[in-house]
This record gives sequence, structure tokens and C-alpha cells, in this order.
Amino acid sequence: MYSAPLPVIHRQRPRLGRPPGAGQDEPARGGARTPRGAGRLDFSGERGERLRAALASVHDLCPEFSPVRLLADGTGRVVVAGTAGRRAVVATCVAGPPDAAGSAADGLRRDIAAHRLFVRHRPPVRVPRLIADDPYGCVLVTEFVAGRQGSAARHPGAGTTTTDLRMAFNAVCRVNAWRPPVGAFPDVVNYPARVARYHAMGLLTDRDAGDLGALLRALTPRGHREPPRQFCHGGELPDHVLLSPAGPVLVGWDAAGWYLPGYDLARLWTALPHAPGIRRLISQTAQGAGPLGADAFLVNLMLVLTREIRHCEEAVQRAMRHPGSVAATGQEHAPGGVSHGERRRRRLRRLYDDWAVARKAVRAAVGAR
Repeated sequence: MYSAPLPVIHRQRPRLGRPPGAGQDEPARGGARTPRGAGRLDFSGERGERLRAALASVHDLCPEFSPVRLLADGTGRVVVAGTAGRRAVVATCVAGPPDAAGSAADGLRRDIAAHRLFVRHRPPVRVPRLIADDPYGCVLVTEFVAGRQGSAARHPGAGTTTTDLRMAFNAVCRVNAWRPPVGAFPDVVNYPARVARYHAMGLLTDRDAGDLGALLRALTPRGHREPPRQFCHGGELPDHVLLSPAGPVLVGWDAAGWYLPGYDLARLWTALPHAPGIRRLISQTAQGAGPLGADAFLVNLMLVLTREIRHCEEAVQRAMRHPGSVAATGQEHAPGGVSHGERRRRRLRRLYDDWAVARKAVRAAVGAR
């Protein structure tokens, strides 16, 4: 459906373990976001052993692969940009044996299954083309996409332009309007079970759980056990959007599936505390889908914010128990001098503020019914 952009990557075949001589300070982009750990290929120490094992699994599938730059080394995955013959590609594999990788291996297998489906059933947005894959060895090789990320962070700061965010929003809306083949993707979230779990963990009060349950029952048509579903990308947005010359490209499809309508919009709304204009646009889009669409968006928003608060609080607790781990990752202080703990505290405060807004909207929706 879309023509592939010309691959912009250093073509020289470097020797294994040595980074290319040119463009080391330029951010490489490909079929994954770029978290910490990205950069030159360093084969020293424990990290080097993990990288060698990952490249060995890639070479088993794609012997002509020549690594150029490390894009990501975290969350159980290793992502390396390189060349395969005359093609610029991105190789993704799990860090360690697939049998011991757990959720990282399962997520990569789902990503592989999605890319296989996209070969015959193209989605309404561009995705990196599949080059090679091995679901048993958990290796995925896709084309290298020339472009820049919609955001290098999970929660974009104030510096992200409105144009970039609007492109991410439009791409999400096109995905949500797509109807993939029946049975190709699963129902990802069991909403009543998730509400009950958060309630048991003390993250939701009795009234919160009751209000969400009332909205879920109102969303379920008569004679059905489940509320209506919508196909969603389900990933971390907008850092899974690459802005290429040919238009936005969505990557990271391991969480794709059927959700309550408005799940992607809720994820995008949560990630944009510094973009009130885009948040307003997201809210208007959800309300434009009618009362049921607005209620489904509120249920998603409440649960997404609750999960983000839980993850943030767990990260703060880990940092308090192991203060040396923050310094080891190089994130103790930001370029502006703000400490890692202070950034976490500010983010947690914003999440609680947003959660209070979502709770008020949910209670108003229940009262209106």
C-alpha cells in the first residue's frame, strides 16, 4: 500500500564488535523505540556476552546480517540495526534463551505473528516490511525505516511538536477503524477481571469499582456477555510512531488486539500531559462516538491511569530500596539538573491529578445514567 523509503544507513560492513566510523552521534531509527542502552556495539563485560548471544541467534536466521548500531538493550529485548545484503534492516531478538525469556519472548512472538499477517492483510498505516522471522528462536528482522520517532520517551515532554503528536493521533485513528481478519488477534483485556484485581490491590475504592462495573454493564448489549470491541495497537504511544518521509509508521505490535473502544486514545491521552490541545482533540473524538463511545473511553482511561500509577510507584519503591541502581543506569540527574527521584515524583503527581479528573468524569457518567 505504501512505498518503502530509501534506507538511510551507513553501508560499510563493520567488523563484529566495532561501531561504524560515521554518524555515531546521530539517532538511529528502526522497528523499535530507542530506550536507554542504545548506542555503539560494545562487546565487553556481561552486556557484551548477551549481545554476542543475540547476534548469534540473528545470524542463524539471517547469515548475511552485519550489525551496525545497537538500538535498544532493555526490557528483555535486544534491537540492532545493520545490513543484510544490500538492505538496511533492524533485527530484534530476546536477551537470553527464548525458553527463559518469559513475557519478552511471548511478546516478540506476538509481534512476529502480526508482521506475518501484515504481509497479506495490510493495515491502513505503514508498518516495517517483514524480511525474516523465527518464532521459535524469537528473532524478527524487518526493514530499516528512515525517520524520527514521534517521541524518544514514553511520556513526551513539552518539546514535542503539536504536528508530530497530531500525526500520531491520526495514525491511531486509522488503526482503530481497521477490521483485521476474524481470529487474527485476541481479546487482550478482561475488563471485569482487571477492575476486580485493581480493587483487591487497593488501587480502586469500592465506589470506583462499582462505577466502572456499572459502565461496563451499560456498555454490554442485551444478550451478550462482553461489551463491543475495537482493534487497537495497544502499545506505548507515541514513542512507537516513526515519522518517515512517506508518513507515520507504527512499530511494536506485540500488544495489538481487541479492546474496549477508545483504548489507544486513552493511552495517548495519558502520555500527553504537556499537550492540552491534543488531549482536547482526543476527548472530542471520544465524545463524537456517542454516549457508549465516551463511556468506553472513560473506562479505559481510568484503568490505564491506575496501571501507570502502580508502575510509577513500584519504580519509586525500587529506587528507594536500591539507590545505587539509578546511578548505575546514568539517570540520576537529567541534563537540567533534576534528579531521577524528583522526575518520578513530578510524574506521579501529574498521574494522580489526571486520575482525579478521570474519576470525576466516570462518576458524572454514572450519575447521568
